[in-house]
Amino acid sequence: MLNQRSIQRHQLPYYLNVFNRFTDKPLGFIGNLSETGMMLISRYPMMTNVRFEMRLKIPAQHGELRCVDLSATCLWTREDVTPGSFDSGFALISPPDEIRSMIEALQRYFSFRATPQIPPARLPRSGSSPSRTEDEDRCHGT
Repeated sequence: MLNQRSIQRHQLPYYLNVFNRFTDKPLGFIGNLSETGMMLISRYPMMTNVRFEMRLKIPAQHGELRCVDLSATCLWTREDVTPGSFDSGFALISPPDEIRSMIEALQRYFSFRATPQIPPARLPRSGSSPSRTEDEDRCHGT
């Protein structure tokens, strides 16, 4: 049996950290992101119904950082399955345009694309095609 990957895995070199915009202290990192919301993974629970001023530091070319500032309200927080971690859901308040371009870039990076060099799966050929009864028996293990 051939045991070779046909889809390349991508390991993230680091997490996309989220900082307090005013103190520059880390709040956590992004678990997921949409045009209107974000899940933050952190070491402590966030206060709900509170507005947070956040900053994302996006790696740019030549080792530079590009800062994206945003405001968000924490709607919920709960303990993560990982001990010592918490997940918190945020609603973005008037998200900047950079958020949309970030989402599009992440979708392109993490999307599955068809690769033309991989042939489609085919059933083995036999002398004659099995009858419907034989095919159903195979599905049921008889």
